[in-house]
Amino acid sequence: MGETLKRAISGAVYVLLLLASILYSTESFLILFGIFLIISIYEFCNLVQVNKTIPLISGTSIYVLIILISNYYNFKAEDIQLLDIVLLAITLLISIKCVVFLFDNSLQKISNSSKYIYLLGYITLPFIFITKISFGIKNYNPKIIIGLLILIWTNDTFAYIVGKSIGKHKLFEKISPKKTIEGFFGGLIFAIFAGYLISMYLIKPSTQFSDKSILIWMIIAAIVGVMGTIGDLIESKFKRIAGVKDSGKIMPGHGGVLDRLDSVIFVAPFIFLFYKILYYVS
Repeated sequence: MGETLKRAISGAVYVLLLLASILYSTESFLILFGIFLIISIYEFCNLVQVNKTIPLISGTSIYVLIILISNYYNFKAEDIQLLDIVLLAITLLISIKCVVFLFDNSLQKISNSSKYIYLLGYITLPFIFITKISFGIKNYNPKIIIGLLILIWTNDTFAYIVGKSIGKHKLFEKISPKKTIEGFFGGLIFAIFAGYLISMYLIKPSTQFSDKSILIWMIIAAIVGVMGTIGDLIESKFKRIAGVKDSGKIMPGHGGVLDRLDSVIFVAPFIFLFYKILYYVS
């Protein structure tokens, strides 16, 4: 089987699995991303060379506990909001640490303490925010997470196409030699256009959103274009330090789960922060 065909088949299976679990029920969505979290922890532990037992147990426990508290136990809304703010603050601080890590050219080795910090704020907590984003204002809405994934895929696809076609200026050659500035802006522009289409034809027909939803989804698309690219570069640096091309081999032609979700897990806390800002402003 050719590499292109293998890549196409595994990619199609991945997309169908995602869509089926997201659309089938809340529980199937939460379970699938719980499985993705476990695989991502496993792959990241391989990248940074730490024992997998404690991270797998603690990461899975945190995910399950917060999902239960947020969605299945009758906790007060104020308590859940406080929990969200604390988790978001922790995640954003570690995200800043990830950005510093990305731009620190002198850093070629990761300390043991930093490895566990990244496991918490770069891997585990972002998966929780992915699930929280899907609940939108109140109830589980599969169209929100599907819209977010479409934005990620649009940004990645057109960044590649534009970069391949007219890209001349390298974006971050030391970490990702193939990424270009032209590709970055191409992906960003098409993602914003996709945000407009999502708000008009996927989200708006089934909600009470006003025309402001168009602006909201275009802003979300801009966040995806910028932060998703940074997330991809951060994972590339982890792989470069580890001396590997892919985080895993579970998806033939695509690498590991972390390779497929590196953008969305870095984006998720920032989208959730945007949600919170909108909520308090409104």
